[in-house]
Amino acid sequence: MATKKASTTKKATTTRKKTVSTTKTKTSAAAVTATSVPSFSASIRQASFWRSLSAELLGTFLLTAVVIVGQGQPLYTMFGLVGIILLLGTVSGAHVNPAITIGAWVTRRISWLRAIGYIIFQILGALLALVVLTTFIGGAGAADATSLYGQPTLFVAAELLKDKELYVFFAEVLGTAILALAVANALRPGQERLTAAFTGGLGIFVALMIGFIVTSYVSGTSIINPAIAFSLEAISWNVWPIAVYIVAPIVGGVIGFLVNDLLKGRSAA
Repeated sequence: MATKKASTTKKATTTRKKTVSTTKTKTSAAAVTATSVPSFSASIRQASFWRSLSAELLGTFLLTAVVIVGQGQPLYTMFGLVGIILLLGTVSGAHVNPAITIGAWVTRRISWLRAIGYIIFQILGALLALVVLTTFIGGAGAADATSLYGQPTLFVAAELLKDKELYVFFAEVLGTAILALAVANALRPGQERLTAAFTGGLGIFVALMIGFIVTSYVSGTSIINPAIAFSLEAISWNVWPIAVYIVAPIVGGVIGFLVNDLLKGRSAA
């Protein structure tokens, strides 16, 4: 009887030790998880965070300048984006488009803090490009060459025609979805830089070509980038301009990333 009691006591002690050990392990794992997720204050103190935001500002500045100077031509925009991805892709991913950033955030590729920062700096970069080019054109207007070649003007979006807004809306959704699908592929881990750059560049070329074909029937403009839409004077405080050039690209961006995840699986994204 004494032996049985001793054995029972030993088993109970061993069970308690295992329970305590398991509890400590869970607590330790929880602590590691908690410390592995940086807080808001820790995130904004990281130099890499601000480098990424600066890269998005510079990248969007360059892309907007290419669009304005190149009159929105798909071929110029394609090579511009290829160069930007090669220059800045390893720093921030070179989203240079709020619709792409929101698509990446919805599919959990980036944090909400980084997404908000990207969008703010993308808009600032686009507006800065407009200011710089406007200043440059203003200075060029005083040159003697103006009398020979005429006053240079900046590229602006065409005004939306009444009852034709839905055509441009769906062109923006479709175009941005194509671009987002390409960018989602370009952002895959381990993707070779040149391949990623041309994947994104060809994506925007195809997207703009389709957008231009659709919008040409209604004398519209395909932009597929809400930040650049501000610089092209496409945004006004009316329902349709906001729906067409802000809401539609965001919807398309989310669709593109979700389609990529459905086709290839999240692990391959």
